[in-house]
Amino acid sequence: MSQRHARVVILGGGPGGYEAALVAAQLGAHVTVIEESGPGGSCVLTDCVPSKTLIATSSLMATLPGTQDLGIRFDGATAAAAPVIPSTPLRPVAYADAKRLNARIRDLAWAQSADVAARLAAEGVEVILGRGRLVRPGVVAVAEQEIAADTILIATGARPRELPGSTSDGERLLTCRQVYDLERLPSDLVVVGSGVTGAEFASAYQALGTQVTLVSSREHVLPNEDRDAAVVVEGVFRRRGMEVLNRSRAAFASRTATGVEVGLDDGRVVPGSHCLLTVGMVPATRGIGLEEAGVEVDDRGFIGVDKVSRTSAPGVYAAGDCTGVQMLASVAAMQGRIAMWHALGEAVLPLRLRHVAATIFTEPEIATVGTSQQEIDRDPLNTRVVKLPLATNPRAKMDGFADGFVKLFTRATSGIVLGGVVVAPRASELILGVSLAVEQSLTVDQVAHTFAVYPSLTGSITEAARRLMQPAD
Repeated sequence: MSQRHARVVILGGGPGGYEAALVAAQLGAHVTVIEESGPGGSCVLTDCVPSKTLIATSSLMATLPGTQDLGIRFDGATAAAAPVIPSTPLRPVAYADAKRLNARIRDLAWAQSADVAARLAAEGVEVILGRGRLVRPGVVAVAEQEIAADTILIATGARPRELPGSTSDGERLLTCRQVYDLERLPSDLVVVGSGVTGAEFASAYQALGTQVTLVSSREHVLPNEDRDAAVVVEGVFRRRGMEVLNRSRAAFASRTATGVEVGLDDGRVVPGSHCLLTVGMVPATRGIGLEEAGVEVDDRGFIGVDKVSRTSAPGVYAAGDCTGVQMLASVAAMQGRIAMWHALGEAVLPLRLRHVAATIFTEPEIATVGTSQQEIDRDPLNTRVVKLPLATNPRAKMDGFADGFVKLFTRATSGIVLGGVVVAPRASELILGVSLAVEQSLTVDQVAHTFAVYPSLTGSITEAARRLMQPAD
């Protein structure tokens, strides 16, 4: 069947779904997207966009305590009246208005959803609000309507996992999707789980003025990330007053008359005003007819896919968090695009996870791409590493930033850049240079000969490359 007459039905309107829809529409297919929440899906309405909007405010708040070191005063005195800065540190007079902050978060989420809807409409994509399900091979149903499809893409995402024996109530016991309905900031927040989501929210609420206790079942926060980076971030958490309980597994979370209690396996009980449960995600794959369509899932419910997003069922593809393949919006979007390129006969490269850049939006941020430190440690003779502390960067000194570093990994013989880690404010922006080097197989010599602005944080990337240059034989 020609592309122009192909019928594509997509279950889920998040990044995996709407990016796939745009590709399919541009290739001439008739495309229908079925989405429960609204265009953009949970990523735009309850997850990524809202959380990063919250973090945008918290990042600004995090910089205020250090502004006195930059010569900024908050006591209202004029320079003429008080030309000498007193020896007692001045605390900035600022606070976060939870009601206005959360209203802004919701408004931005719906504005982004509207932008997605407008783009889909401009490309002629049909959007149906509802819950879709596969009823038999090649047929999708939504409500009482059945839609025939030549290609089906499942992009239904995932939902927050509950702590066994504890159920979120949206008031005191919260998931990451429920915090935006609070009228006031929590006074004492217990965050259960120190993975990416837990660390990001703990960092954000601490900067907003909440006293945070972070319960981590592992040796340190962010146990699956670069250890050097995790050590820096945990150190910042502690220095700013967060209580981090390492090697402490939560057994339950329950409400009390005045707040919450989180019970730990060792018998300790941690009190708080609120509890945020960040204990993983569960794929949203139940009740959508996967078994009827012959789509195989693993024992956790994630859909198995190959490198071009095919499932076990002919004509059925899957993308995004429901596949369990690196739960990032950028990965979901690329999986969706690859699925449509493949299904509609276009040339396509398989998904290359090694080239995926990822960021943890703590304060400071952690950004990574390519080979990890763990992989380097397994092959030290064939690789080289350099790590430059951010404190030596002139721009960082000017801006008052001391926590963080730039780390590059290269092949020992060829000098090809294999990967890197950046821990810094806006590391999500700084990692692009390293990503380009990894994607294009650049050598450290090529990176070192690239001009960086002086002064700039990116200058640490080119300096790291210069330190890895090898003299000619």
